[in-house]
Amino acid sequence: MLSKKARKERRRMKKSRGMDTDRTSGARASPYHRCMPFSPRLLGLGAAAVTVAIWTSFIVIARASAAHTLLPLDLALLRICGASVVLLPWAWWMTHRKGHVATGSLGGLSPLPLNMTMQAGALGGLLYAMLAYAGFFFAPAVHASVLMPGSLPLWTSLLAWAVLGERIPGGRWLGLACIVGGDLLVGGASLLKAFEGGNVWKGDVLFMSAACCWGAYSVTVRRLALDPVRATMAITAFAFVVYVPCYLLAVVTGLVPSHLSQAPVSEWLFQAMFQGWGSVVISGITFTQMVRYYGPVRSTMITALVPGLSALGAVMFLGEPMHWQVLLGLALVTAGILFGVRQARAPALQKVTA
Repeated sequence: MLSKKARKERRRMKKSRGMDTDRTSGARASPYHRCMPFSPRLLGLGAAAVTVAIWTSFIVIARASAAHTLLPLDLALLRICGASVVLLPWAWWMTHRKGHVATGSLGGLSPLPLNMTMQAGALGGLLYAMLAYAGFFFAPAVHASVLMPGSLPLWTSLLAWAVLGERIPGGRWLGLACIVGGDLLVGGASLLKAFEGGNVWKGDVLFMSAACCWGAYSVTVRRLALDPVRATMAITAFAFVVYVPCYLLAVVTGLVPSHLSQAPVSEWLFQAMFQGWGSVVISGITFTQMVRYYGPVRSTMITALVPGLSALGAVMFLGEPMHWQVLLGLALVTAGILFGVRQARAPALQKVTA
């Protein structure tokens, strides 16, 4: 029989382990991190490298996919299904393991209540993917480099100001102005060519809309104080429950075209693994780990590498031209991100979830 003091200590340790399991920030206290054979610095460096690599590859691969068999809605389906294979069983296990089914929704597939799942899922799970993939069928990857990751800080800052009432310091307005200038240099030129019958402007508008949706999703996560892992599970569950049956019904009835039957199985598997496992699951985890180690300010400065690297990848691997207005717009957007981050106040940034 254990003594009263020993039983009390055992209860304290069990409670501590339970708190560490549910915690999404403060990784130093987690037993998982104490048992890891790698140092926190090495984990942070690895997470940053993987995040930047996946974000950069997403733009190049999505543009290259436009030249193959699958259509935008097909790619969105494979992205959602690929992520669902990993995240939905995990979410179901998470909600049922502790008897928290009542706090979840969609039959336990989402660990968040239904209203939160719907708000986050519509923006981050459905609209972002459909708009982004559609854009690559009209505009080159170098445009996506500037208009998607490049304009994301612009939309996030403006929406946080409008929805959350967050003040934008004067110095950060200058950084946002640089981003706007870069976007106009890239998107404005294609918009002028629309009068000549060009379609690139459609892709640019879709890229900007996708960035706006992801910015709105980020603000929603902050407004509702959502855990990032649970939020990723929730948007995947919502997209799976809503998009998959609607897509199948639309294809069967002939409302939308699909090339799934024409694509080889290898293309199916590659897109599901990269777009679903890589872009959604792996990059979501590594981005969270990067923010835990470097903090939100330095993490944003690291992800500022994505526009330049993805544009370089588009030139090297896709043979896309780098016109002077795109190069200047890329420089302005990158400078705007870095300048805006340096002007951000530390207390405000501490409110951003890891």
